[in-house]
Amino acid sequence: MTSQHHHSPGGARPGGRPSPGARLLGPAIARAAVRAAAPGGLRFTERQLYYATCRVLSPGSALLRRLPRTPAPPLRLTAFTRALDVRGRHTVEGLLPPVPPGTGGVYAVHDGDGKGDREGDGDGTNEPDVYAYGLPRLLVCQDPSIARMLLANHVHLEAACPVLTAVDALPLDPRLTAALERAGGATVHVLHDASPSGLALPARIRAALGPVPGVRVSSMGLVPRHVAALRLPSGRGPVPRPVLGTGLPPGLLPAEARWLARGRFAEVAAVPPARLVRTVLRVTRGSRPPRASLRSDLRGLRDTGFLTWPSA
Repeated sequence: MTSQHHHSPGGARPGGRPSPGARLLGPAIARAAVRAAAPGGLRFTERQLYYATCRVLSPGSALLRRLPRTPAPPLRLTAFTRALDVRGRHTVEGLLPPVPPGTGGVYAVHDGDGKGDREGDGDGTNEPDVYAYGLPRLLVCQDPSIARMLLANHVHLEAACPVLTAVDALPLDPRLTAALERAGGATVHVLHDASPSGLALPARIRAALGPVPGVRVSSMGLVPRHVAALRLPSGRGPVPRPVLGTGLPPGLLPAEARWLARGRFAEVAAVPPARLVRTVLRVTRGSRPPRASLRSDLRGLRDTGFLTWPSA
């Protein structure tokens, strides 16, 4: 999860008196929870509920939804958190508990015959069967809460794809690397925020993996281009160092680099839960495109996830 804070119009007036908008938050959160869970009773994180509430408060017209934008959230995160505290998190059906601070989150592995499944905490070393077979695909999530959400909705079962957080995955366990190599043509998918640290994560994993034959590291996004195409709310944090460069995908457009240089960022949690689940399933279950027939620039675009989200 990114550590930056959202800067947007507040939910309270000076002096602590709640604004008219703040008084509407209770019903807005209730409507947002219903939307976040659709279809089929999806589980969702608190940050996903926050962005769903933003969508309830700022639905926009059909025309505006077709225009690429990266709008600021219409609601301060602190105002949402206060309203949720007052309402009580236990009253929101489908809301997942927060990931304990200081932990890497959760992971899931499959038994070798595909019939069993386990979840746990930590780095996975207490589940040796994850290393005993070839792993054709692996999903690494920057945000531990998003990893937990995907597991809670059984994405790892439908995609037959173990899920790790970046904290769990780095440094890569040599046994995990061997399992990827053993599969032949394995892909490590990386799901990350549109932020300097998120965009650098696939390169970090690729460097940690080393020259393993036949294993590809592929970004699932987000990138600034996706954020604009999907009209996701974006925050503004501290301006990063002038050189964004090391580890960032070479396929970034100049406008995207300028967007990042202004301190802008967008979180995977801003993607509606149903759309996130559909995209992750489609990408992880999809066939691996041939590498040898593509030019390096096109391969760079594919590997940075530019061909993934807008059509999701």
